[in-house]
Amino acid sequence: MSEAFEELRDLYQEVILDHGRHPRNFRRLDGALHAKGENPMCGDKVEVWLKLGAGERIEDAAFQGRGCAISIASASLMTEVLRGKTRDQARSLADAFRTLARTGACPVCDAVHEEDIERLQPLAGVAEYPSRVKCATLAWHAMEAALKGEGSATTE
Repeated sequence: MSEAFEELRDLYQEVILDHGRHPRNFRRLDGALHAKGENPMCGDKVEVWLKLGAGERIEDAAFQGRGCAISIASASLMTEVLRGKTRDQARSLADAFRTLARTGACPVCDAVHEEDIERLQPLAGVAEYPSRVKCATLAWHAMEAALKGEGSATTE
């Protein structure tokens, strides 16, 4: 491996650990759409809240839960990139993120998601560990369940 690649990998690991230890938007949101997510394979649990504003855009996003650093970091990063998105944009971004998590790349990501996928790139490494993909995508499943008005989601 090249030195530049190793430095980038180390940086991504630092981002994941930072969000895992100090998650952003780790709180409840009153009066918001809400869903719980669970990964029965490892026991990770997450609750996601989405507050919609004008034009059905996500005005605020928050989560609470417990799990591994990847699960918490993914939820934390997700709440940051969802702000300002419409329901359809959030669903489309969730599809793009799942592709990133499963394959390590997002060839279908166009300019619409380019900036967001760049921010989520630290989680692309989970593609090398298929059992961790469910950890990374758990909050995204819960977010979609909240948008659909469903109370829960699972990675199964």
